[in-house]
Amino acid sequence: MEVLSYSMKWLELTLRWGHVLFAILWVGNSFLFNYLDNKLNKNISSRDVDAEGYLMHSGYYYKLTRLKSSPPVNYLRSLVIFKWQSYLTFITGILLLAVIYYYRPEILMVDKKVLNMLPSTAIIFSILSLVVSWLIYDFLCKSNLIKNNILFISIIFILLILLSYGFTQIYGPKFAFLSVGLVIGTNMFGNVFTVIIPNQMNIINSSKRNKKFDQSLSLAAKQRSIHNNYSTFLVLFIMLSGHYSFIVYNKYNWLILSAIAVISVIARHYFNLRGRNIHRLYILIASISLLILLAVLMLIFKN
Repeated sequence: MEVLSYSMKWLELTLRWGHVLFAILWVGNSFLFNYLDNKLNKNISSRDVDAEGYLMHSGYYYKLTRLKSSPPVNYLRSLVIFKWQSYLTFITGILLLAVIYYYRPEILMVDKKVLNMLPSTAIIFSILSLVVSWLIYDFLCKSNLIKNNILFISIIFILLILLSYGFTQIYGPKFAFLSVGLVIGTNMFGNVFTVIIPNQMNIINSSKRNKKFDQSLSLAAKQRSIHNNYSTFLVLFIMLSGHYSFIVYNKYNWLILSAIAVISVIARHYFNLRGRNIHRLYILIASISLLILLAVLMLIFKN
């Protein structure tokens, strides 16, 4: 038993290490390409070039060009597709979930003060929450609601509030918080695995056959990529929240998490606009002010 326990600790450490490393790579790629899309000069009078720009890194200049059509076929053979960062982040995350929480659900998932249930039931609820949440989110993305940004965002936010509150009525505070992050992270992975990468592969295959690709594939992939971009700050906050019990174990933890979701989206929006040379400092000030307000309210309504 001692050897098993020691081995599990090393397995957990290795998975955590890998999960953080792959997540950094994934988030970094998301930020980089979103920044490039916003920063590239689109005022280009060219039949082939859609946008272009220049970067400096490590003493070298780099010219970046976004094409309207596919490059020569010989370039497609060495094309780099950024997918494994996402895949491995999700895989290590699920393995961590299994090794830490599903391995000891009676200790880390079930809180009899919240809801007295069997450990197996807790695991089933957790798995179902990931599957059902993805199906609902994916359905909304494919519906006409996606054409109305304000309505779509409002529905997603309401669902997030319900999800946050619902988890606190099923699990202990720490796993309830984590479960929200698991749902968002799974949806982000689902965007990559079922929409972004398949659409990119369809475009590449069309290019190899010298066929004009469907522009709607690019737009759909970009849309899901933007959703992932706006989700990153909140997911990173949830990843760190386990170290701060004053938030996780607060009796209003679900409400705090919902407020953090709004603050993180506002902050991310500021940086996205800044990437397009739109400087709206008041948006950043608003997000910081809301964070300070949240801290003050938590102090006033302290448990």
